[in-house]
Amino acid sequence: MEGSLTMSVFSPLFTSLGSLLTHLADALDPLLGASATAGAIVVFTACVRLALHPLTRSAARGERARAELAPRLAELRRKYGKKPERLKEEAAKLYAETGTSPLAGCLPMLVQLPVFYVMYHLFSTGDGGGDLLKHKLLAAPLGGRWADALDEGGPLGAQGLVYVALFALMAVVATWTYLRNRKTAAALPAAAGADAQAPGMATMVKLMPLLSFGTLVTAAVVPLAAGLYLVTTTTWTAVERAYLQPLRTPEGREKQAGREKQAGRASAT
Repeated sequence: MEGSLTMSVFSPLFTSLGSLLTHLADALDPLLGASATAGAIVVFTACVRLALHPLTRSAARGERARAELAPRLAELRRKYGKKPERLKEEAAKLYAETGTSPLAGCLPMLVQLPVFYVMYHLFSTGDGGGDLLKHKLLAAPLGGRWADALDEGGPLGAQGLVYVALFALMAVVATWTYLRNRKTAAALPAAAGADAQAPGMATMVKLMPLLSFGTLVTAAVVPLAAGLYLVTTTTWTAVERAYLQPLRTPEGREKQAGREKQAGRASAT
């Protein structure tokens, strides 16, 4: 009942997006031929992510603000850990002083979730997209799954090779994201990464980078159209995060702090 209500609410949106996708596929047809709809999924996903970029920038700023406050919050926990009320007051003062909040950066991400849900649903079910899933990417139907490709000729068959290429690209993006997340975690100040009041947090921090490989598992069981959406949006996310959140090693932070101090002295004189 709840699922059907949700579908009825989003149904006009699915239809509108499906219509846009069809027009985009028609525009790409002279260039991509039978694979125009697959190309339209990639282009459409990239356009939506580009439109959401301001929200992502806002979320990145919030994440940076929380990361910068983490050492000071950890110090407050060490100092007032046995005085919960005092800890709450001092933390509130710190957030007020810096003009941020514990939820900084979360709201922009929450706003994006319905958009991602609608797009994933459209590409995984074809609701509102007409004959979206009946088209092909080379030899592989957009509505087919990896298991279907294996039945049609194995991993090296005409359909199987499409999935091999898709999985290879996903693996490259996932590996890059994993290595980058590990470097980011290693570059965090010890006070920011260690919280004695959060048992199991260290284990979670170690496991989080592995989540980037979850898209490989998902792509193996969803329709190819949804797999194209996943590889496009995860690739966009990886590049976008690298652009918005360049890695900061401890040495890099010290150099940046030194430059800011010099700039402050120069402006004072």
